[in-house]
Amino acid sequence: MSIYLQDIVLEFENNRVIDKITMDISEHRVGIIGVNGSGKSTLARLITGLIAPTSGKIRVNDIDVFKDRKGALKTIGIIFQNPDHQIIFPTCAEEISFGLAQQGMKRAEADKKARVILSNFNRLDWSDRLAHNLSQGQRHYLCLISVLAMEPEIIILDEPYAGLDLPTSLQLHEILNDLKQQLIMITHDPNILADFDRIIWMDNGEVIGDGPANKILSKFTMEMKRRAHAGY
Repeated sequence: MSIYLQDIVLEFENNRVIDKITMDISEHRVGIIGVNGSGKSTLARLITGLIAPTSGKIRVNDIDVFKDRKGALKTIGIIFQNPDHQIIFPTCAEEISFGLAQQGMKRAEADKKARVILSNFNRLDWSDRLAHNLSQGQRHYLCLISVLAMEPEIIILDEPYAGLDLPTSLQLHEILNDLKQQLIMITHDPNILADFDRIIWMDNGEVIGDGPANKILSKFTMEMKRRAHAGY
């Protein structure tokens, strides 16, 4: 599994949001850290092919994820910080079957598999339940189930613990730890990433730190304390 970015630039209205990022990401657990507005979520959308760079090249397992959307859906999935930005269908089963249908599965087969998947997660009772009636933690879980149903090789999680209570956070943590897929987790909380293989630190659209968790997280924490004291 490999995510390759070469000289990636993204500009919005002459404002450079991502500034010449080149990297190869192949580690099993990778964290992307930075303050709000540093470009973390934008980078995630670039990697998943939801937006195209202004210039540069992105390949995920040799797939151009922006041009080859069917290939991208089989290769990489993303779970947004706000589940309401991801869930588009009324019922849980419909939400899961939609992703399967996007991969080319026939509708009847997708509907049947969606219920099997919910059963595998001990959530068969959610099948005809309205997604907006679920709690925020449950909606996060539904988004995760929907992505896992498509069996991608790589999953990006954008602030997955935001707004969750402690029991839900602990449950999600256990689920994520057991996943075999390559995980890329975006967060501003260094404690979540302590046992990750690699940390990428972004600031103002640039990568300013990249390396082992203990080294990068220590520097990040010191810099955040410095900014706090300086009234940044």
